[in-house]
Amino acid sequence: MTTRKARNAAPPEVAVGDIAIGAVAGKRVPGPRVELHGGDVLATLRDLFGRAVKPPVLVLEQEAALARDLISVLTGSSQIAPEPGDKRFQDAAWQSNPVYHALLQWHLAWGRALGGLVERSDLEGAGKERARFAVSLLTDALAPSNALIGNPGALKKVVDTGGKSVIGGIRNMLRDLYVNQGMPAQVDMKAFEVGRNLGISPGAVVFRNEVMELIQYAPATAQVYERAQLLVPPQVNKFYVFDISPGKSIVEFLVGSGFQTFIISWRNPTPAQRDWGMDTYAEALLEAISVVRQITAMKEVNLHGACSGAMTMAALLGHLAETRQPLVKAATMMVALLDSRAESQLGTFVTPTTIAAAKRWSKRKGVLEGKDMGRIFAWMRPNDLVWNYWVNNYLLGNPPPVFDILYWNNDSTRLSARFHAEMLDIFAGNLLVQPGAFTVLGTPIDLSKVRCDKYFVSGITDHITPWKGVFNAARALGGKNEFILSSSGHIQSLINPPGNPKSKFFTNSSATDDPEEWLAGAVPTAGTWWSHWGEWLKKRSGKQRAAPAALGSRKHPPREAAPGTYVHEH
Repeated sequence: MTTRKARNAAPPEVAVGDIAIGAVAGKRVPGPRVELHGGDVLATLRDLFGRAVKPPVLVLEQEAALARDLISVLTGSSQIAPEPGDKRFQDAAWQSNPVYHALLQWHLAWGRALGGLVERSDLEGAGKERARFAVSLLTDALAPSNALIGNPGALKKVVDTGGKSVIGGIRNMLRDLYVNQGMPAQVDMKAFEVGRNLGISPGAVVFRNEVMELIQYAPATAQVYERAQLLVPPQVNKFYVFDISPGKSIVEFLVGSGFQTFIISWRNPTPAQRDWGMDTYAEALLEAISVVRQITAMKEVNLHGACSGAMTMAALLGHLAETRQPLVKAATMMVALLDSRAESQLGTFVTPTTIAAAKRWSKRKGVLEGKDMGRIFAWMRPNDLVWNYWVNNYLLGNPPPVFDILYWNNDSTRLSARFHAEMLDIFAGNLLVQPGAFTVLGTPIDLSKVRCDKYFVSGITDHITPWKGVFNAARALGGKNEFILSSSGHIQSLINPPGNPKSKFFTNSSATDDPEEWLAGAVPTAGTWWSHWGEWLKKRSGKQRAAPAALGSRKHPPREAAPGTYVHEH
């Protein structure tokens, strides 16, 4: 095909499984990427303290407040306590041991004093948000639980193991210095293998080009719906997030519900593919749609995408609407940031300077490495993604967790320089939802003209793609759109299989454009949105017919067995 150029901390006694699950909400995910350097954080702190000393009364007041807090700690009258659910301080010694209890309260007191400097400073808007984040990084890093002498659970383990936990911790640290560039390992990478215990739904590659492989999955029911479902994964993660493992697999859910299911497996770009951009991926997606239509003998397909995959899908839908090609009956946008106006943690560091620096970096390299992106997002949620592994791996001397989603998260891919730059421009300029602001395959797009039915899914605690931004996109796009709000975070909203007693989601059919008003009137439903989505899909997937006896077609015969070959490229 022709490649087009676009125009545009875990507590010491918590189980390892709990450590992994606690990290899922803050995992690295695709989307716009800026470089977050230590220099940015230091500059923010310098700015904060520089502003604080100019009106000396502010510093004096915060010093006085800190002194009062410390005196109350020393006299045993302090009521300072960690936030409910703060797993770093759940060991009983933090409350029962006077020394540790005082150490905890001292840490919280000076953290509160620094927070007071931020809140009472003359910083405003994104500047204040950056200061809050920088102060939180500092206070989190200096938490007593991150030091062996300051962590009662770690000290107890030293005694219980006769010092073996220290040896294990040193071994883990040396390994991470060598193979993980000094970051604590989040997962035991030897415990999984794609095709063996991940991405194992039966199927075959039925089409391949230089950008992607198209996989068709074997039907699991005697009857199937005639209109196929095509899953579009994010470009910066491998596709098997949709087929992570039995019991958690969206693919397994779909084929088990009688849907003909296909998925794209994007190729991992190298510097040689530095010019791959949105046009490249949109054209490849268009080619995949053509193959699915030919195999199923249907004029339309249903498209379902997550994160940057959904952004690519939306861009192509805009092109199809402008060129009047009715190829898509229904579409699902999962945790997709099409409208970037909603406040987000990463957005506070998106400035013209950081965007320009990020573009220069990837242009020079040809690609943006997935591991670089992983480090950025780890430091956006350090207690979940850095310090709990620091404690587990080094202070306790435990091996990294065995957790399938964390393995997928660390099985990273790259972004081509052009696509990375386009994503930054889309995010900074909110280009996708502005009519005519972005061009795809030579066509200025207007997403309000996309008339197919759409299903939007977001997570109420999602810090990467804030739910209000997804809500705004659902209101901005044309056609009949259904918005579903999961009670979870980013990845937990996506991987949300039936059977979790804590799962619930919110629905509201009102036409309000105010997200807070929508939430106030929303109805909670126990269970997973997958079931609700499955019923929605059945109404848009045509009639049922006998399942195909074989995969592919005469024109597109089956090739390698799923999960294909591109998923193994590094």
